Amino acid sequence: MTPATLQSSTHSTSTREAYEQLLAHIREAGLIGGVGAVLSWDQETMMPDGGVDYRGKQFALLARIGHQMSTTPRIGEWLAQCESDKAFMNGGSAECAQVREIRRDYDRETKLPETLVSELAEISSKAQHEWAEARKANDFARFRPWLEKLVTLNRSKASCLGVPSGGEPWDALADTFEPGCTAASVTKVFTPLREQLRKLLCDLAAGSKKPSNLFNETALPVDAQMKFSRMVVQAIGFDFQRGRLDTSTHPFCGGSHCGDVRLTTRFTETCLNDALGSSMHEAGHGMYEQGLLAASIGTPLGTAVSLGIHESQSRLWENQVGRSRSFWSWCAPKLSSSFGTATDSFTLDALYGAANIVEPGFIRVDADEATYNMHVMVRFELERLLIDGSLEPKDLPAEWNRLYREYLNIIVPDDRRGCLQDVHWSMGAFGYFPTYTLGTLYAAQFFDAAKRAIPGLEAGFAHGEFKPLLEWLNREIHAHGRRYLPAELCERVTGSPLSSECYLKYLEGKLRPLYGA
Repeated sequence: MTPATLQSSTHSTSTREAYEQLLAHIREAGLIGGVGAVLSWDQETMMPDGGVDYRGKQFALLARIGHQMSTTPRIGEWLAQCESDKAFMNGGSAECAQVREIRRDYDRETKLPETLVSELAEISSKAQHEWAEARKANDFARFRPWLEKLVTLNRSKASCLGVPSGGEPWDALADTFEPGCTAASVTKVFTPLREQLRKLLCDLAAGSKKPSNLFNETALPVDAQMKFSRMVVQAIGFDFQRGRLDTSTHPFCGGSHCGDVRLTTRFTETCLNDALGSSMHEAGHGMYEQGLLAASIGTPLGTAVSLGIHESQSRLWENQVGRSRSFWSWCAPKLSSSFGTATDSFTLDALYGAANIVEPGFIRVDADEATYNMHVMVRFELERLLIDGSLEPKDLPAEWNRLYREYLNIIVPDDRRGCLQDVHWSMGAFGYFPTYTLGTLYAAQFFDAAKRAIPGLEAGFAHGEFKPLLEWLNREIHAHGRRYLPAELCERVTGSPLSSECYLKYLEGKLRPLYGA
């Protein structure tokens, strides 16, 4: 062995040790995040109101510990050693991806003061409780002080993270949810999409027919709805040995890792489609989490790549599957086992039509596919204004209502159905909302690719054959974790960069025949 070879071998071994130590530390830090995730689920589902203040302190402590572990200089040293080894970092290896993504997290976290991280965690915990109470009481004034605190904290967070060259403060926050996302890139997608959706909505409203909404107005017992929703969620592939389904004010997917995934949904007696859509949506998130590799828990490769990609999974199962005629062909005969004769009079055409009613409304999570993205666009505009200081929280209700008149041509009757409806800002999650529309576009593009890869995919839903789709998603998307950035993953899976083409083709191809437009 030559001296040069010996030197290379020694350096390689040292790099491997540094990498293993880095990964061990990151996994341990991930345990703290997992504890916080379970406490967050508990707060939204089980915790009594009296626990709010102390829970906020618990979150603050966990945030401090997690931040300390995520910003220790040792991480920087391990990263530097790995990055300096060109042989180790050569190519698109899993190790290379782990180092790249840990570097991204480390650089971001080290820009944030521990005091800010801790305060955001505590205030967000308390604000979520106050938001829920304010929403019940239709009392924006009750939530306003908390919103003001959260806006101020997020402005500080954006300042610490740094505004990208040529960008704006909102960009710094959005990048934490969707790598590379900027207000400019979102606007480039949203502006033409909004006009295309407006035209479609006008055409549908002027169509020669309209599906009946009677099924969505039929009262069905809530306990039976839960039983039915659970059956559907299990049938499409959610593993209840590694997950559960509960109720909450705002449906969400939580838990700590791929073996502990916790879904929530909600019910109204007169609309099964509300519960079914929410349950399938959250199950889409949950099956993504369950599809992450157990061997990579706590590391970037065991974590979802972005919220846009995450949202693509929930939107795909809720819409491309759950609103399809073939799904309802499978679902329709099963209604009587849960609801007796109450649903016997509804034909397959009636059920399919009811799942695809298009009607502008106030509530985002209840919105149909044609109007849903308008809700997201309203929130995107408001977030930008709140973060850059052009809009103060006290003026939010009026601006919210103005945009709803402009975008959806409806008059918002109260703040419960207006600016108090979403949980995200009470969580401190600014920069989040565009991922819903990005996810909607990804979903259509992924589903189009899945249909090309799996002959007869959609027809199989009529026979309860959902496994081929889930296995394809597991293989093509879930198992990679953060190995590929969202744009790269999209091109690898679909062969094309993200666009609205597949979404609009899918949407118009379904809705125009239903509405005679």
